[in-house]
Amino acid sequence: MTTVRFSNTFRSTLFLAAALTAATLVPAADAIAAKRHHHAHPAPIQIMKQGSFEAGGSMLSEEGKGTLSCDHGYVGYQIPVSPRKIGLFMWHSSSSHVWENNWTGGEGYQSIALRKGYPVYIWDGPRVGRGNMGCEAYTYTPTIGQDQRNHVAWRFGTKPGEWFTGVQFPTGDAKAYEQAMRARYYEFDIAKNAHLEGETGAKAIDQTGPVVVLTNSAGDWRAMFAALKTNNIKGLVAYEPAAFIFPEGEGPQGPETGFGPTHVPLAEFKRLTRFPIQIVWGDFTDGTTWADTVKISQQFVESVNRHGGKAEVLMLPSVGIRGNTHIPFADLNNQQVAAQLDLFLRKNGLDAR
Repeated sequence: MTTVRFSNTFRSTLFLAAALTAATLVPAADAIAAKRHHHAHPAPIQIMKQGSFEAGGSMLSEEGKGTLSCDHGYVGYQIPVSPRKIGLFMWHSSSSHVWENNWTGGEGYQSIALRKGYPVYIWDGPRVGRGNMGCEAYTYTPTIGQDQRNHVAWRFGTKPGEWFTGVQFPTGDAKAYEQAMRARYYEFDIAKNAHLEGETGAKAIDQTGPVVVLTNSAGDWRAMFAALKTNNIKGLVAYEPAAFIFPEGEGPQGPETGFGPTHVPLAEFKRLTRFPIQIVWGDFTDGTTWADTVKISQQFVESVNRHGGKAEVLMLPSVGIRGNTHIPFADLNNQQVAAQLDLFLRKNGLDAR
């Protein structure tokens, strides 16, 4: 893999300020800022209905004190004029921001989908983001260096201060980088919470009606748990999934951790064979920690198809789409990525009005 090295001054600034600034970029700063705030103005999006609702949850009570409603999730939705019959349910891993905009603040999947007539539902699971009223106490410990770990895990480059050649991120835009690093919620990456989010997500999807679920990273695992408990999931497009469900005796073995694997009886697993699944990977996976996960995703696809399902892996470079990060639907070329989603929906009859 080819990397571009920035100066030590740039790298030091990144670590100290967690923002992408360097002396060589300063002369262009005003032009970059102007570009960020002057996106093309396409036609207005016509919305028939919008709002939000809470789904699932529990209630704690104590005699003499009353009750606490907690562990519910939050759905924000928009229904366009003349909507298609099946909506898109967007399940993030970092924050809802990644569905709402691309890295420069331009149109994200939310707007792209609405323009094409799809009802859009953006989900924050229990204890996450706008669903953060938990039923259990927890302690948040700030993790210094998380921004730098994001840089590597999201495959912007092999190390902080370096970029993959051709990466679909505005590498010279310090504000875009700052926004990317701030687009995070605490994720509760433990198996217990993944099960909770899946169960609650199923209740949300019971309310939305039929949807294709779009996920990112560990969101796919949670959506699979949801699919075991609702009949309203009509398709799953998992962007760079981090964990999987397998039938007992198949796939990687070992105890269930905060990133799987989960093993269920075959009869239960077959609920994942009722709808088409596409797993989408971006660029630069070879030689990274994601390379093994790509292989596991291929094993998952084989298991689904072996048991009568319809699943596939799409490597974006294989169709000429290059430079994508771990969050390809927020990348600069997200319109190209979305065109592949269009093809998937069309060939599976999920785009009807």
